[in-house]
Amino acid sequence: MTVTDVLDLNHIHLSDRPLIVCDIDEVVLEFVTPFRDFLRSSGCDLLPRSFRLHGNVVRLDSGEPVADQMTTDFLEEFFTLQDAWQTPADRVVDTLASLSVDADIIFLTAMPPRHTGVRRALLDRHGLHYPLLASEEPKGPIIKRLHDARTVPLVFIDDILRNLQSVRTHAPECLLVNLMANAQFRAMAPDPGDGILKADSWTDAAALIRTHILR
Repeated sequence: MTVTDVLDLNHIHLSDRPLIVCDIDEVVLEFVTPFRDFLRSSGCDLLPRSFRLHGNVVRLDSGEPVADQMTTDFLEEFFTLQDAWQTPADRVVDTLASLSVDADIIFLTAMPPRHTGVRRALLDRHGLHYPLLASEEPKGPIIKRLHDARTVPLVFIDDILRNLQSVRTHAPECLLVNLMANAQFRAMAPDPGDGILKADSWTDAAALIRTHILR
């Protein structure tokens, strides 16, 4: 199955300005902290033992890890109820509003597309009205389609290394920024390597982005 089969870009209308593409979970919206709170309400917890979810979700009463399928089921339920749990990352609303004066902004989330409606309403509630794309396909080909043959600066922000690497492969001219809201899990993240810049906050990310798009 190709990206074209699963993702409709017809509602995306870009100007001749630079393009900033942002992941959502742990970048625009807090994810780790509210997911952990959600798990605790269900008798489980997420332990910061390694940079992954599966294998780190445990039962509160015994400390035993839950089966991977149960973690997957928890994620599905969490995304269904995300509007009751997730909130914007620190300084993201004001920072994106400022950047939007000089650039187009698009959200690209790896969340299952069936949850798009709930997420759209959640983002809008917090004043984050930028276009939203939801796909579980690799992000590199999607951004290549978005940017096409345009020559304006391109920026991609994500917390997951494989997504940044995918974009580096398909859009090598892109500024790649590794950003994660949760400090505990960010400390355990693998080093992104050459060509990917790390930011510890939206203040840091904004400085990197402005240098790139205003060059």
